[in-house]
Amino acid sequence: MKTILKNEKLILRHEPGKGAWTYHLVIPGTKDIRGSWGEMKVSGTIDGYEFKDLNLAPVTDADKMISVNGTIRKAINKSGGDEVIVTMYKNSDNKVSSKDQLLDCFDDAGLLKEFKALPNDEQEEIINTILSQPNESRQEQKIVAALKKLF
Repeated sequence: MKTILKNEKLILRHEPGKGAWTYHLVIPGTKDIRGSWGEMKVSGTIDGYEFKDLNLAPVTDADKMISVNGTIRKAINKSGGDEVIVTMYKNSDNKVSSKDQLLDCFDDAGLLKEFKALPNDEQEEIINTILSQPNESRQEQKIVAALKKLF
């Protein structure tokens, strides 16, 4: 898990008419975290109340946010405009980040020999395509496609 916030003071925002997002926290420093809705799960605490697997919602060109539901608000006895202390971790950060890790994937699948038999430029194209994906989910899709091609 990757730490996003550690005991940071945030304001619980209240915006009527935003459905599930009526009460939410804007999470500073998250603008550059890449991923689609449902792919960015976070866990942590809000005023000591433990939460697990909340969606970190993407916001175009801005910091991400999480919805704070009634169960959490009741447990911490807070409402819109109140200050809360937040510790938050990104649940999964298993993105493949190196050629060696990727070669291990091909080896685990029993297809490393087939991969190495490809021309060097084709190997590099596959590696670069996979490593350039913005998140773990998209990398998995590209790895599976490459494995199917090798199989």
